Amino acid sequence: MTPGDIRAGKPIVTERLILRPYRDDDLAFLAAMNGDPEVMRYLGGTMTPAESNAMVARINAKLASDGHGMAAVERRADGQLLGMCGMSYEVWYPDVLELGWRLARPFWGQGYATEAGRAWARIAFEVYGEQRLISIADAPNDNSTAVMKRLGFTFDHAAELSDDKGDFSAVIYSITREAWAAQAG
Repeated sequence: MTPGDIRAGKPIVTERLILRPYRDDDLAFLAAMNGDPEVMRYLGGTMTPAESNAMVARINAKLASDGHGMAAVERRADGQLLGMCGMSYEVWYPDVLELGWRLARPFWGQGYATEAGRAWARIAFEVYGEQRLISIADAPNDNSTAVMKRLGFTFDHAAELSDDKGDFSAVIYSITREAWAAQAG
């Protein structure tokens, strides 16, 4: 994996993926993905194209300034945009980075979220020096909790959380720097 410097627009490269800032030609794909009820089932509901575009603008600004956020996930083999993955500080836990992902349905179940998440976790621990990461999912989102477990995260706690679209029951998984280092070998 090449860490890149996403703040400077340089991608993070893994075996199969490129994690990078968004480009204008990504907007239609992202609007379709964010408008898909099945993709957004556990993410607060669908977004309009305008909401999706505004989110992308906020994310790119955050990536440029802080070096973290939900970067584009692109397949190296053919340049296909798959979705997003990255780290961010969330209102519920403002002192610890949350690792998250969102992929378009045709790309589910192929290990892309795990590979992208592993790259971001490595950067969090080995480059940014974070001591702990969390990942949050709606309690019934078994697919996301499976990715968390594959990444070595363990159940931390359950919580009732609220966002601008309502309340939801969440599960929070976490991993420490020491646990990451032990599994990385």
